[in-house]
Amino acid sequence: MAHNYTSLYYHLIFSTKKREPWLREEYRDQVWAYMGGIARKNDMSAIIISGMPDHSHVLLKMEPKISVSRALQLIKGGSSLWIHKTFPKLKKFAWQDGYGAFTVSKSKIPSVVGYIKNQEEHHKRKTFKEEYLELLKVHEIEYDERYIWD
Repeated sequence: MAHNYTSLYYHLIFSTKKREPWLREEYRDQVWAYMGGIARKNDMSAIIISGMPDHSHVLLKMEPKISVSRALQLIKGGSSLWIHKTFPKLKKFAWQDGYGAFTVSKSKIPSVVGYIKNQEEHHKRKTFKEEYLELLKVHEIEYDERYIWD
């Protein structure tokens, strides 16, 4: 083949440092929009960004030239800096170091979008911890729980 053809979608999940509830409703929409801008600026497409006060979900379409870890470095680092400058009350805000990254096939995008849109409703039934462990299990990712929650 003379050209590369890719369809790379990732469901990315990351929490605030120590899962502190920094992202109250009054800040969230602005933070999600800013994160989407970071994605666009770096040749990525944020399909949807949402979450809860203590964690974020991002459905991202990416080109193969950027790694998942680099994408998250740009989004988390850039948004953290912007949050500190924009919201003086959030000077101590930080994202947790780790993340979850799950591939999504094109046919599953509508269900993942629905899942991310309905975080408020979803978390009436499950904690973030339960949700995250379930995703690790569904995707058959081996983990040691001692190292997930630090």
